[in-house]
Amino acid sequence: MRCVTYAGETVMTTDDVAASLIELTAAVAKEGQAEAVSIPIVTDAKKVAQAELVIGVGNDVLSAPLDWDDEEPDFTAAAQELRTHRLFPRAHLRAVEPDPGADDDGPIDWDFDQPTQA
Repeated sequence: MRCVTYAGETVMTTDDVAASLIELTAAVAKEGQAEAVSIPIVTDAKKVAQAELVIGVGNDVLSAPLDWDDEEPDFTAAAQELRTHRLFPRAHLRAVEPDPGADDDGPIDWDFDQPTQA
C-alpha cells in the first residue's frame, strides 16, 4: 500500500494504482496538459472510496510507502484503466538489426499470397 499526497491531503491506495498515477501524472505534465482522473482509495475507516484528482502541469503528486497489516484491496482494474489513458507512456517499437553471425540459408520467401500450413 502507498500514501498518495495531493494538494495537502493524503489518501491510501495500492502500489499498482500509485505507480500508474505517478507515471501518468508525469506523462500528462510532459505534454503541458492537465487531466482529471479518479482513483480508488481506502479511507481511515478501512472503507473503499473514490478520489478525484487533477493531474499534470502544476499538480504535484507524491507516493510514499505505507505500513499495512490488513488485506490489500484489489484495485487492479483501476490501475489498468490509468495505464490505458491516451497519454500513458507506451513501449516504443525499435528496429532490430540482423545478426551477422546467424546461419543464413538464403533469402526468405515473403510470398503472402500462398497459404501456408502450420
